[in-house]
Amino acid sequence: MIPAVSGQPGASHLEGMLPGRVRLHEPLSRHTSFRIGGPADIWIDVVGAADIGTVQAVAGAEGLPLTVVGGGTNILVSDLGVRGIVIHPGRSLVSTEWSECRGGIRVRAGAALALKRLVTEAIERGLAGLEFAEGIPGSVGGGLLMNAGAFGGELSQAITGVEGVDGDGKVVRLSREVLLFQYRRLDLPAGFVITHVEFLLTPGEREAIEARRADAKRRREKHQPLGYPNAGSIFKNPPGLFAGLLLESVGMKGERCGGAMVAVEHANFIVNVGHASAADVRALMAEGARRVWERHGVRLEPEIRLVGEWREV
Repeated sequence: MIPAVSGQPGASHLEGMLPGRVRLHEPLSRHTSFRIGGPADIWIDVVGAADIGTVQAVAGAEGLPLTVVGGGTNILVSDLGVRGIVIHPGRSLVSTEWSECRGGIRVRAGAALALKRLVTEAIERGLAGLEFAEGIPGSVGGGLLMNAGAFGGELSQAITGVEGVDGDGKVVRLSREVLLFQYRRLDLPAGFVITHVEFLLTPGEREAIEARRADAKRRREKHQPLGYPNAGSIFKNPPGLFAGLLLESVGMKGERCGGAMVAVEHANFIVNVGHASAADVRALMAEGARRVWERHGVRLEPEIRLVGEWREV
């Protein structure tokens, strides 16, 4: 049963404008790859830029914080949940548009499209540039924010622009030249919500492209945990080093806290082996970072994003 939309500032107003798409106290464990997370005060499925602008206007008028949760990967949601409004990009933002352009083939992909599906569609068309991303979970929008990458490739290498709704509710396009990519990070203007991402891909020999994708898949399956909910790599690789090897060297493989465990296949993954809490995961993160700092003098920086309301630790 969907809870009534009373008792939360702005909820009734939003339900009147977006009927059937507003839910209160929605458990975010249903929407994260970790299967962890407390409730969102207000959860809204949006179907396009107009919806996003509407939600932004209400959030601004009511003074409510706004959070976007797409595919739910690469995030750890607090056990206390998320205050304010959580936007979830809907099915209308999963389309792809392909066109020829100078230098190759341009694809405009919806932010909610699964990154794996985009990789598959590109390879089926004989296009190179994304095969390194085979097996990276989550959506195109989430991959953009994390500048997702693997095996020497990053999404930033293929992106030519980003479309979305800015903090004033205007639909805008940001060209590649103004996008501030970093390692596993993209800084966007405050309040900007992604709707589409543009890529430039190049035609190539399909057999060779398929071989590169198969190699990426093989390497991922060999070293990464399968079968348990997780959020991908926990820490960024420090310059010239590998977080997983650092964590393995300090005995973190197999360490447990409650229902969370450091994967035995790769020490830079934490898996939910049964009813893990966000506090369990965060405790393992803190312990791993502490050991690495004390043994190696290296500070590990989280790759996953902590979302929601957290108690001081």
